[in-house]
Amino acid sequence: MMRTMALALVAAGFGLNVAAQETATPADPNAVPMLVGAVCTQCHGETGISADPAKYPHLSGQVPDYIIKQLRDFKGGARNDPEMTGMAYTVSTDEDARAIANWYAKQSVTPSAATQPDLIERGKKLWRAGDAAKAIPACSGCHGASGQGLPAQYPRLSGQLPSYLALQLQRFRNGERANDPEGMMRAIAERLTDNDIKSVSEYASGLR
Repeated sequence: MMRTMALALVAAGFGLNVAAQETATPADPNAVPMLVGAVCTQCHGETGISADPAKYPHLSGQVPDYIIKQLRDFKGGARNDPEMTGMAYTVSTDEDARAIANWYAKQSVTPSAATQPDLIERGKKLWRAGDAAKAIPACSGCHGASGQGLPAQYPRLSGQLPSYLALQLQRFRNGERANDPEGMMRAIAERLTDNDIKSVSEYASGLR
């Protein structure tokens, strides 16, 4: 029932935004892409600040190619999420996906404030150096020293809510999420304890 209502709202919003966008100048770089206004804002916000960051990621400042990859993975089944799969199918062309990704990529990022400072030191060690004894590589090697991410494969992590980052690591660890290249994140997450996950999530969220 909730999903039916959500899709009905998406359809209604989509229709309203189509009419509004027809009067906009297509070449205007400041114009909000039609699908952002019609579909994405309900969960991710117009400027990429999520309505519920514990469940939906912030998209502000995210690597454009990473957003595009996730849309493709939701549509193709590589990443399983019934809600996002339905939404991803509204993005029917590569041009639409690129417009959405580029819009969110240029929005400002606000790092999250640490909610559990006692975890920061362990998180800092994992981020910068990893843990050789457990064969855990440094997170910064793929996600960047300041958590800014790298094109396509590695997302920006700075600014996300710690609980969202922790949830994704848990999903990689238990196999619920499996769209990581070569199983890299699953292999790393399997070596992380619950405390490791909490620690590195707290540290990553506050990087600048």
